[in-house]
Amino acid sequence: MVEYSSVSRRDFIKTASAAGTGLVIGFYLPSRNPLEAAEAGLGKPFVPNAWITIQPDNQITIIAGKSEMGQGVWTSLPMIIAEEMDADWSKVKVEQGVATRETTGGFTGGSTSVRSSWTKLRKAGASAREMLLTAAAREWNVSKSDCTVENSTISHPATSRQLTFGQLTVAASTERLPKKVALKNPSQFKLIGTDIPRKDTPLKVDGSAQFAMDVDLDGMVYAMVVRSPSFGGTVKNMDLSRAEMINGILNIFEVSNGVAVVGSTTWAVLQARDLLDINWDRGKSAHLDSEAITEQLTHAAGKKGATGRKEGNPERALRNPGKVINAVYEVPFQAHATMEPVNCVVDIQPDLCRIWAPTQAPVQAIKQAAEITGLPEEKVQMHVSFLGGGFGRKSFNDFIGEALEVGNRIKKPVKLIWKREDDTRHDYYRPPSRHIMSGSLDKDGELDAWKHKVVAPSILFTQIIQYPFPFKDKLASYVALEGAKNIPYEIPHMRIEYKSIQVGVPLGWWRSVYDSQNGYANECFMDELAHTANVDPVKFRLNRLKNSPRDARVLRLAAEKAGWGNKLPDGHFQGVANHASFGSYVAQVAELSVADDGTVNVHKVICAVDCGQIVNPSIVKAQMESAITYGLSATLKSEITIKNGEVVQSNFDDFDVLRIDEMPEVEVYIVKSTEAPGGVGEPGLPPIAPAVTNAVFAATGKRVRKLPIKPEQLVG
Repeated sequence: MVEYSSVSRRDFIKTASAAGTGLVIGFYLPSRNPLEAAEAGLGKPFVPNAWITIQPDNQITIIAGKSEMGQGVWTSLPMIIAEEMDADWSKVKVEQGVATRETTGGFTGGSTSVRSSWTKLRKAGASAREMLLTAAAREWNVSKSDCTVENSTISHPATSRQLTFGQLTVAASTERLPKKVALKNPSQFKLIGTDIPRKDTPLKVDGSAQFAMDVDLDGMVYAMVVRSPSFGGTVKNMDLSRAEMINGILNIFEVSNGVAVVGSTTWAVLQARDLLDINWDRGKSAHLDSEAITEQLTHAAGKKGATGRKEGNPERALRNPGKVINAVYEVPFQAHATMEPVNCVVDIQPDLCRIWAPTQAPVQAIKQAAEITGLPEEKVQMHVSFLGGGFGRKSFNDFIGEALEVGNRIKKPVKLIWKREDDTRHDYYRPPSRHIMSGSLDKDGELDAWKHKVVAPSILFTQIIQYPFPFKDKLASYVALEGAKNIPYEIPHMRIEYKSIQVGVPLGWWRSVYDSQNGYANECFMDELAHTANVDPVKFRLNRLKNSPRDARVLRLAAEKAGWGNKLPDGHFQGVANHASFGSYVAQVAELSVADDGTVNVHKVICAVDCGQIVNPSIVKAQMESAITYGLSATLKSEITIKNGEVVQSNFDDFDVLRIDEMPEVEVYIVKSTEAPGGVGEPGLPPIAPAVTNAVFAATGKRVRKLPIKPEQLVG
């Protein structure tokens, strides 16, 4: 069945741009400019008024409108357009354009790139195809229905005539945008759903991929900022004498976030910053430490919070005869630990500001530049480079603000660099949380009641709303209860609640955000209830997923592929977890062993995912593998701790992450589906921690209720 969709010219341009990779073919829509047609006829390519160029030699260049940080949007988004265009994929070239509000959609994150742009990009590609087809039919004076389109070529089988897209750019530029376009039935897809190699891989293999650190400008200088060790600290006074003696140092001055050191080489800057003698006013956070924050979380757990979901009467059900189980789970602060520390290049001229940066929020950066330089936004060029990992960290443009401040002061192009120690100690951290769980089994052993109280600082009120607000917990709960209030299991009596605390620590979005914490508590507690009921954990879950077929499907698939219930190698044990987030459904089975000293060795992870319609299966698999790896680091190794208002950890020696020899075998199984696309960058993370800790219980009989897992927890 063909789906028809109405498209106005205004809506076409607006929605295509909002989708992230807009498409306006290499001509104006509609164009009546004879000069443009004449230039094209001379063999000159059309410069697009927005996002796509079709060259006379039939090459199609698509400008990527989302930040490529390893998640594959340089491939998946152009695939959607090329599919509906019936374009020759071998002729498609992808470039990262200069960001504007129209071409980026404003933000890359939340696993939204494909799912938010699916229909819009399909309309864009279909509209392009229709205009080219109309132009060809008019050229031959035949009916469009008698023509076919394939691999960037339009054919008239009856007369064996053919025209390429490149040959039709002039004629198509005179066509009007169609009011309705036919979108393909998924059964007609040729590109979508296939394992097409990524467009950015060759560039990253041969070294031609440009990151912001690769940008070199004439007359460029280098800068670093020394920040207060404690959160919110400011400069009281400083002695620059030793630092200024370093050869190559050009300037040292205060900026909003600390003290900027500017020099002609990075080595000079690195030497000088270590010689600065700064006396800091350590601010209100000077005595803050992890123990105090844990006490805050514990104390707040006894206070009433905002209810995010309520069904039945859980309080009464928990008083009924039967078995009542209580548990408390805790997770710590986490840093993003992207492989590429943040950095930025700016060039501020009297009438133009150019920025090169690995950012997830380019439109915000444009606003920052306009505010700092005084230039209008249209005079700011934002070049989004490749990101060496993002995970939410690069949605905060503090590093761009620093570079703009320095560049505006010294009036020279400047490359601002953060050391990894800076990145670790001045991050926007995933908040810690405490989860108070209560559940009851009725006299027949059926799950009757469920209470989950989440106590955590609010990212929302740290980053977006920074002033007193009535019903704060209620508003914050819409974000903080992600993955908790939408638990899919059928439970007659339920209450999900949120209570916030305030901490003087910068907070930010971390891969899968609150789902990473709430999913851990949900699935660990579900396992505890299954054990108490003496029912197999998979069966216990499936019994309560009768109205959640997609959850049940991935859970069955993961269990089947893992050989759940079958004999395992000696000393190996399995744990299971299930979680839906960002429009996708994921179940995982972890197989592990526990050494005598308490060390956990994860040998294998089986992952089943239903993310709706798949654009590129190989990208889905890679993202599941990536999320599992990232989640394993937080489960087994990494945490951020605070002492005297400072982050204790500084680099990978004390903020440890999973190493290559510790990586388990991972198998990913994708459910075929024609449902709307879901996200894939984040949904693979929430199930891994509970799958591992549930397997640890199977191995040792010890419940892990606090992350990361410490070997000493499992000994004795």
